[in-house]
Amino acid sequence: MTAPRLDTDTLRRLPKAVLHDHLDGGLRPATVVELAEDAGHALPTRDPEELAAWYVEAAGSGDLVRYIGTFEHTLAVLQTREGLLRAAEEYVLDLAADGVVYGEVRYAPELMLKGGLSLPEVVETVQEGLAAGTAKAAAAGTPVRVGTLLCGMRMFDRTRATADLAVAFRDAGVVGFDIAGAEDGFPPADHLDAFEHLRRENVPFTIHAGEAHGLPSIHQALQVCGAQRIGHGVRITDDIVDGKLGRLAGWVRDRRVALEMCPTSNLQTGAAPSIAGHPITALKDLGFRVTLNTDNRLVSGTTMTREMSLLVAEAGWTAEDLRTVTVNALKSAFIPFDERRALIEDVVLPGYAPELASSPRT
Repeated sequence: MTAPRLDTDTLRRLPKAVLHDHLDGGLRPATVVELAEDAGHALPTRDPEELAAWYVEAAGSGDLVRYIGTFEHTLAVLQTREGLLRAAEEYVLDLAADGVVYGEVRYAPELMLKGGLSLPEVVETVQEGLAAGTAKAAAAGTPVRVGTLLCGMRMFDRTRATADLAVAFRDAGVVGFDIAGAEDGFPPADHLDAFEHLRRENVPFTIHAGEAHGLPSIHQALQVCGAQRIGHGVRITDDIVDGKLGRLAGWVRDRRVALEMCPTSNLQTGAAPSIAGHPITALKDLGFRVTLNTDNRLVSGTTMTREMSLLVAEAGWTAEDLRTVTVNALKSAFIPFDERRALIEDVVLPGYAPELASSPRT
């Protein structure tokens, strides 16, 4: 017998964990329209539905640089305390509505200074908004734990300052660090000072690598900079031939380095050919610690439920596969071990149990 296909309502109810999700890439379209009007910022359209469609079309060019360029409009509305508070609160509520029980939100404070806020004020404001959203989600019976990753922009020179922020706010909701931005031409080792500082201060970090650039980017992120996770990492398949792992791929799998994979986003930027052909399935089957993520929910027109639905429909994923990547994400989350274990044992495993029990064995 074959298990019935998981429907959207079932998938939405399943507990989820997302490690790779950008605040400035996940605003509600209506929020962008309203905040842009307040800021006097011109948008491609002021109709929320048309704006949502514009983002998906513009980001689907197959070019990472153009994909990143779509952030002009969301960043324009994240320059004030009011905009940051609203975006952060809605971020949490949107995760909770999607069945997410643990999320890590990432953003670059250095891109949010045009309204006169200082770097610490940006972080304080976002944390205040996240706390408000968390309280509302809990009161509604949909609790979600959210940690923050601060991003340095790899094409600029403020990564050390952002790393200092991550250290300063690590007891106030910031759980880690990342570098983001155009990957090709901006190797992670350019920011080695920031990574060495974070290691000395025991702050974990991930690095965008292996998306627009290949194996050297992943190798440098891991072996030179010391990343604990890899953002995207789809190009690790360049080191796998006929199921045989090269030395770097073997290191990633055997050391349980989490790969923060984002199928829809990777299709948009040309890093993967299709959902069915996305490396996440083959890597999962080879035993890599793959995780499933949204990357940018507005820009990609997606949610965790939609990402799961696509893999079920186009790559044959089962409830067991979805549970595996959810547990993988929590095992590699940048929060304390006891919190990760509690989420796995008390929330995720019981949440998937009914669906797994009702699925007939083949």
